[in-house]
Amino acid sequence: MPEGLPGPSVHDPPPGALTPGARPARVPAPGAAPPEALLSGAGAPPVLPQRLCPAVLDLSGLRDGHAAQGPRALRAPVELYLARVAEQDAQTLRHAREVLDAEERARARAFRHGRDRDAYVVAHAALRRVLSVVTGVRADALALTREPCAGCGGPHGRPVLSASGVHFSLSHSGGLVLVALAPAPVGVDVEELATVKVMLSAQSALHRAEAEELARLPAYGRPAAFTRAWVRKEAYLKGLGTGLVRNPALDYLGTGPSPADPAPGWAVRDVLVPSGYAAAVGLRTC
Repeated sequence: MPEGLPGPSVHDPPPGALTPGARPARVPAPGAAPPEALLSGAGAPPVLPQRLCPAVLDLSGLRDGHAAQGPRALRAPVELYLARVAEQDAQTLRHAREVLDAEERARARAFRHGRDRDAYVVAHAALRRVLSVVTGVRADALALTREPCAGCGGPHGRPVLSASGVHFSLSHSGGLVLVALAPAPVGVDVEELATVKVMLSAQSALHRAEAEELARLPAYGRPAAFTRAWVRKEAYLKGLGTGLVRNPALDYLGTGPSPADPAPGWAVRDVLVPSGYAAAVGLRTC
């Protein structure tokens, strides 16, 4: 995308670190509600600003014997954490690999390129790190299982943490990792801005109204708008638990600056991430 043109989410998140028992550094976007306003009264649906900002995740705590403190309750309708793969040093990567289970380590070894392997390791260690803090279970002792696949019923659906009451979602793309935790079904997606080639090959994933919106934009604005729509769809479908088994063209999320909520009882919001990426989170609200 030409330099200087606005992207879907171009603000670097604020500095912050996740430490056991600490409040996530969740700073709302300009004009958004403060964190305290996100917490609704009992039985009321959560109030979410139009854009959410994740806390930057510090993985150095994995060096401390993978110990856990807590548990602690979730402090907002959704907690979001961002990790940058390139910022993890060799020692942190080694400790990150140590907290993975046997299946995760096997998957990591299967990557041909070191950058892809490191991204996978950081992503799954980050997930275990934040789950450890809220559950009080050591990161390397968390027993993650999978729901049945929404398409075929096989044992390879979305990952879950049984009997924890914590729902989570994980996404990574390029050098970014994004994790969401919530007390209700949640989905998150982060993607590098789509190339023109990718955008053209995935036009069928757009709702008819989204395709019309995209066609009205100048050519230079289409990749960013397409990526906005795509991450919103992925986040919603991951929250549903179907993933791309459900045709993404069925749901209208929009390509513009603010997402549309796709269905009653669901909220989809953009997430602020560094320039060159777009991200969104989908949360079941009732």
